[in-house]
Amino acid sequence: MTTLHVDIVSAEKSIYSGEVEMVLAPAVMGEVGIMPGHTPLITRLAPGEVRVKLADNEEEAFYVSGGLLEVQPKMVTVLSDTALRAHDLDEAAVLKAKQAAEEQLKDRSSQIDYAKVQAEYAELAAQLRAIQRLRERGR
Repeated sequence: MTTLHVDIVSAEKSIYSGEVEMVLAPAVMGEVGIMPGHTPLITRLAPGEVRVKLADNEEEAFYVSGGLLEVQPKMVTVLSDTALRAHDLDEAAVLKAKQAAEEQLKDRSSQIDYAKVQAEYAELAAQLRAIQRLRERGR
């Protein structure tokens, strides 16, 4: 089967680079599936899970905090401020941070930047969804 090259890059480093059969990504307007020969495309990504299907019927999952997806006929590039292999996400730490963000949002008397806390809360919720999907697939 034909493959395409994928690069997943965070602000700090390259997370993944390799040949895949398909890429599934959380575009802001809904999930997109990219296969070899796809029409060129640039779209914004929502926080969530990027999955790559490898030639041996294996699948790898990554968490992205949002960013950009660029599709060329033989190459896909995912650029994100934060990108992690999904199995590197720490569920306990994410749950603790999400609970702290919920408490900040409930406390209307504090001097916090609500937009910033809401964005952090949305990102943490997306991380938890990625962890749950990974668990459902049996890691």
